[in-house]
Amino acid sequence: MCGIVGFFSSNSDFEEKIQSNIDRMMDRIVHRGPDASGVWIEPNNRRLVLGHRRLSIIDLTETGSQPMISRSGRHVISYNGEIYNADYIFEAMKKAGYTGKMRGTSDTEVLLEAIEFFGLRAAIPMCKGMFAFALYDREEESLTLVRDRIGEKPLYYGEVSGSFVFASELPAIRAFDGFEGQINYDCIADYLKHGYIPAPHTIYRNIYKLEPGCMLKIKCKANKTPEYEHSIYWDITDIARRGAEKPFTGSIQEAADRLEELLKDSIKQQMISDVPLGAFLSAGIDSSTIVSLMQSISSEPVRTFTIGFEEEEYNEADAATEIASVLGTDHTVLYATKKDALDVIPKLAGMFGEPFADSSQIPAYLVSRLTRQHVTVALSGDGGDELFAGYRDYSGVYRIYNRIKGIPYPVRCVGGALMRATPGGSVRSDRIRSHGTLLAASDPTDLYRRTYETWNGLNSLLGEATLKGREPGNIGRTCIYDNIDCGFYGDDVIHTAMLMNMKMYHPDDILCKVDRTAMAVSLETRIPLLDRDVVEFALTLPLDYLRNDKEGKLVLRSILYKYVDKDIMNRPKHGFSVPVSEWLRQKELRDWADELLNPDSINKAGVLDSKNVLKLWNSYISRGIWRPQIWYALMLSSWFKENK
Repeated sequence: MCGIVGFFSSNSDFEEKIQSNIDRMMDRIVHRGPDASGVWIEPNNRRLVLGHRRLSIIDLTETGSQPMISRSGRHVISYNGEIYNADYIFEAMKKAGYTGKMRGTSDTEVLLEAIEFFGLRAAIPMCKGMFAFALYDREEESLTLVRDRIGEKPLYYGEVSGSFVFASELPAIRAFDGFEGQINYDCIADYLKHGYIPAPHTIYRNIYKLEPGCMLKIKCKANKTPEYEHSIYWDITDIARRGAEKPFTGSIQEAADRLEELLKDSIKQQMISDVPLGAFLSAGIDSSTIVSLMQSISSEPVRTFTIGFEEEEYNEADAATEIASVLGTDHTVLYATKKDALDVIPKLAGMFGEPFADSSQIPAYLVSRLTRQHVTVALSGDGGDELFAGYRDYSGVYRIYNRIKGIPYPVRCVGGALMRATPGGSVRSDRIRSHGTLLAASDPTDLYRRTYETWNGLNSLLGEATLKGREPGNIGRTCIYDNIDCGFYGDDVIHTAMLMNMKMYHPDDILCKVDRTAMAVSLETRIPLLDRDVVEFALTLPLDYLRNDKEGKLVLRSILYKYVDKDIMNRPKHGFSVPVSEWLRQKELRDWADELLNPDSINKAGVLDSKNVLKLWNSYISRGIWRPQIWYALMLSSWFKENK
């Protein structure tokens, strides 16, 4: 796990600025790689620069250092991530006639030589892992950015003052000479719906996120304008379509047996490390399954880590400790106080680089900080809800769609419009308007998208700068949810929602949260459920293998109950969250929130309407009407304050 940066300038006057720029960019991502750093400048084109910060995990010697040059000297790579099946790839190379000898034992070298031997487009599909890297082809004079299939590792890019710039995190791009920081107002409405900014957009104009499963090739000819070629090498929508066309036909027990086999293979590969390794453990199905399988293949107790809270309704530490005892892990618990959590909040704006408001970022950071005190790598159970229908919301949209799909669509449109026209102001009227938004959905994809738009007050929060030059009907129409085609699922609303989450919510919220909070303390996280073979198998499973009327993750539960008694797991799941709404009423956070939401602060940024934001805040303080947009607005205001 590392951090990468780099740039290319076609401007011949840029050479004198090379060192100062790369130094500043590298300084911004020290936390991603505190163990070592390296810079490579193309001798024949000194305006092409690759930088690397290293968190040493595999091959701790100098032979694993980066940027790394291939044996032939043709390719140079700056790489962030882990290729878990590097041994398999190397064996495939030898079988295909490769006769070279590796200089070290790093997966970076295997990846680089495989690219040189097979070619980039043939090598990448062979890789199982998480990665974001920049590859320079010295012969072709081209730079290619590549991001892993699911989006575990981040990669940002864009143009700054005529130069092409890329980095693992936005602050490194901000450090580049000439960065103006023009705000991308088009993404604010989406942010207020979701609490994050969907890819490929960022908070800045002309700066983008490379999407999962994608490559971006840039031709870097001196004194010529760069040429760009964007391509997709793996598309989860295509994988889902194939899974729907050829679903798994065995029994649910056969599905569980096959999934357990795939997960064990994934976990074995992801437990390879030259530094101490452990796992996060909550009381949930996902992390408990991962830890159960880890312990089943480990000869020693696995190190496990849990965060607990004073508030009982949010505390899973006791349940996690019981599970750890059953499995025989070496378990560590940290009970976080309110002060611990409050101390984290001022750090969040800098940690994420752009506005981000999933409040579980707080416990994610706390458990990462605890874990890093003991190990350098931690396995996580993320991905189970999206791949195995775990979210309770899925049952809700299922019921709604089954109720409305028999009503002719034109009738639904008229009825929905009438309901949305109900005057607001009360809880009952707001509920009627929300139901009207859902009633007018055209299909399952549209219905799930509309679940984020049920509150009619969203647009009222947008400030003058955000609204300028935009038609009201086009506000917030920038995210991938508006373009995804799940038509092959027909009326299967749960599979539709799962795929939509895997396309946007999972990479842009969940994986972003995991990466930034862990890397803030230089902890590598690995996610076995996101193994390529596990994902592709999961997308073949029929709905009744995933969820019934009462619970989801049926096939995962079949595995887990072999290791942990069902009665231990059969308790309410609290979720990985903190009582932000309650804390905001208390003095410590109330004073912080009042300062951020005062009209002067909001008007200075110009992205929100101070009057309506204050009205929303006061309705919560006086009447207890909570909406997540309160936290979203606070995180947005905090980010603008931090970044001025």
